[in-house]
Amino acid sequence: MRLHYFDIRVYSILLFFCCVSVTGQQEAQFTQYMFNTISVNPAYAGSRGQFTAASLYRSQWIGLPGAPQTLTVNVHSPIRESRVGYGISLINDNIGDGVVQETALDGTVSYTVNVAREAKLSFGLNVSGSFLNLDFNNLRNFNEEGQNQPIADQPNISEFNPNFGVGLYYHTDKFYLGLSAPDLINNEAFDNNGQNLLSVERVNYFLIAGYVFDLNANFKFKPAILTKAVNGAPLQVDLSANFLFNDKFSFGAAYRWDAAVSALAGFQLTDQFMMGIAYDREITELGATQFNDGSFEVFLRFELLRRFQRTVSPRFF
Repeated sequence: MRLHYFDIRVYSILLFFCCVSVTGQQEAQFTQYMFNTISVNPAYAGSRGQFTAASLYRSQWIGLPGAPQTLTVNVHSPIRESRVGYGISLINDNIGDGVVQETALDGTVSYTVNVAREAKLSFGLNVSGSFLNLDFNNLRNFNEEGQNQPIADQPNISEFNPNFGVGLYYHTDKFYLGLSAPDLINNEAFDNNGQNLLSVERVNYFLIAGYVFDLNANFKFKPAILTKAVNGAPLQVDLSANFLFNDKFSFGAAYRWDAAVSALAGFQLTDQFMMGIAYDREITELGATQFNDGSFEVFLRFELLRRFQRTVSPRFF
C-alpha cells in the first residue's frame, strides 16, 4: 500500500486560514517594532526630521517549509521645514512558498503641531491598497518514492482591496506615545457573492510607547511596548527592554505575551546607517516542535543627514 502525505507547507497554510477565519486578518508582526513605527502608525511620518529609508525582513518559524516570510520597505520625510510629513510603505507577506502572496502599498501624510516647548503632536492619515493572490497549484502531494504532484489544478485567485487608516503620535526627545488604526475598512477577501468566504480583514488598534532613561554618560535604558487589539482575537502585548551604549550599540530582550521571547541587537554603523537583528523563540506548543527553529529578523535604516544635523543630539525614536 502506498503512503501519501502532504507537504508540511499545507499545515502552515491551514493555520493561516484558520486564524483569519476565526480572528480576522492580522497586520504584519515584527519584534523590532520600535524601529518600524510607520508600518503601524501613519502619524510617525516625518517625525525624525530628515529623509529616512528602512527595510525589515522577518522569517517566521525557521525550519518549517512554507512558513511565513515578511518584507517591509518604507521611506518618510518632512516636507522641507514645514509641519507636513509624507511616507510610502510596502509590505509583502509570502506564505507557503508562493501559495499565499499579499502585497500592501501605503501612502501616508502627517501634520505636526507643537504642544509644548519640547513636545510635539502629530496627526496621520494613510491610504492603502492590498493585493492578495492564492495559488494552490504550489501545494504538493508526496508519495513514498519522493514523487510530488500538485494537490489542485485551478487558476490563481487574485483580489484587490483598498483601505485607509489614521493615527496620533506624541513625542519628545525622551518619550513617545502613539495610537493608531492603520486599516479602518473591514474588507472581505474572496467573498464570491456570499460563497466561499476565506477571510475578513478586521480593524487593528495599536498603542505604542517608549522612553529613554539616562543611566550614566554612556548607557541609556530604552523600554518600549506595543499593544494590538482586534475584535475576535486575544489582546497582543509586546514588551521590550534595550540598553544603548555610547549611542552606537544596543542590546536587549523582548517578550510577546504568552507567545515568544526574543533577543535583540542593533548597531549604528555610521551617522547614516543602522542595522538591527532579532531572534524569537516560541514559548507555546509550536515552539517545542521539532521543525521550528524560531524566527529571525534583520533591519536596516538609512538617513540622509544635513550638515547641521550632525551636531544635534541623536534621535532615539
